[in-house]
Amino acid sequence: MNLKHIKAVAFDLDGTLVDSIPDLADAANAMREHLGLPPLDPERIKSHVGDGIASLVHRAITDEHHAEADGPLWERGYRFFVQRYSERLAVRTTVYPGVLDGLALLRALKLPLVMVTNKSERLAVPLAEQLGLRDLFSLILGGDTLPEKKPSALPLLHCCQVLGIQPQELAMVGDSANDVAAARAAGSAAIAVSYGYADASTLGADLTVNSVAELYDLMKND
Repeated sequence: MNLKHIKAVAFDLDGTLVDSIPDLADAANAMREHLGLPPLDPERIKSHVGDGIASLVHRAITDEHHAEADGPLWERGYRFFVQRYSERLAVRTTVYPGVLDGLALLRALKLPLVMVTNKSERLAVPLAEQLGLRDLFSLILGGDTLPEKKPSALPLLHCCQVLGIQPQELAMVGDSANDVAAARAAGSAAIAVSYGYADASTLGADLTVNSVAELYDLMKND
């Protein structure tokens, strides 16, 4: 796939730039204990990640992907989860190998980088700061920054408007169906990472890479 025309790159956060499952699972199981529920295996919690904290709390309470918890129970859980998680954002969360080098290489190409995550902005920004990622990005959009989040095209179209580029000049890099769907809806290139939380072969992306650093060779103009 020819990516020489790309003028900016958008990245998902959880499962693409960082592995946050250990801290998300810790907060989710602390919440379940607070609500009198037994702990879940981290792999179960991993399967519930990707649509923002509000959805994760519903799924972590019910242990079902499409179920919703009782309103008052969800509110208790949500308040506890956000408090707990905000205090322990980066205890065991790690940046994936190749990410920092890859981002630095893309910045060397003068490509603006934006972060488009369904994680709440008030959690995504401090997490990026604590892991040394914040200053690499021109813009960070959380799941609550705009009226719609991925898989809506709105976050990517907003990025294009801010950066003054066309949607087809933007590449969206992520690890989930939401990332690919948002790219498709916006008319942008959809790139999956092979190491993320979903099976990349099932996502239908335009391209799958094993490392963020691989993007440099694909996007540099020789």
